[in-house]
Amino acid sequence: MTTNTGPAPTAPATPTTPLNLSRTTATAARVLRQLRHDPRSIALMIIVPCLMLVLLRYVFDGSPRTFDSIGGSLLGIFPLITMFLVTSIATLRERTSGTLERLLALPLGKGDLIAGYALAFGALAIVQSALATGLALWFLDLDVTGSPWLLLLVALLDALLGTALGLFVSAFAASEFQAVQFMPAVIFPQLLLCGLFAARDTMHPVLEAISNVLPMSYAVDGMNEVLTHTDMTANFVRDVLVVAGCALLVLGLGAATLRRRTT
Repeated sequence: MTTNTGPAPTAPATPTTPLNLSRTTATAARVLRQLRHDPRSIALMIIVPCLMLVLLRYVFDGSPRTFDSIGGSLLGIFPLITMFLVTSIATLRERTSGTLERLLALPLGKGDLIAGYALAFGALAIVQSALATGLALWFLDLDVTGSPWLLLLVALLDALLGTALGLFVSAFAASEFQAVQFMPAVIFPQLLLCGLFAARDTMHPVLEAISNVLPMSYAVDGMNEVLTHTDMTANFVRDVLVVAGCALLVLGLGAATLRRRTT
């Protein structure tokens, strides 16, 4: 009778799929539970864009046409900025507190984690965009030629883009202060070059070329298409696809740069 002195066979590790619906939704539910106990972040995401629109409306109280011309653009820009700030800071807190490291030690793929965060903040982005759009249209009398639903679609995509950018830049910040410092580097150049202050075709050719590759430019263009056209145009479809594509691309980059700390 022979005995086997070799090491006992071990069961193969269960591979973690890149994206799993149950793990993604569980991550999203956890993030939403945490945000429920953070009223300041909720106020920043939900209330501040609405307050900024009200302030803007009455800044131009004597010139309603000015509000009509820029209100739609800022309806998309305000949610993008607030979602960028809240998402980057909230995700960084997960890193610095060690929560992210503990989660990555579980059978949880990077795609599950990023998608869960995007789903949670995306749900808040829907509420934010719906409130801001309804406020602008029915209480602040924003004059829109096209469908309000298309305006809501662009506002939502802009908020999701801000979420994706916030998740991405949080990987490169070591503190909340550094996360906020990314705003001048990531948001302000897009804000200056998006066509809000001057038509992009009147800019210096180099700046115009740069603006043509920045997603906020297409977010503003999409809003302007809804403000000035009764039907969905080819340019509107292009703008929406570019903004959505950029959001997905940045989310993919966020998953790729998500690091597991080693000991």
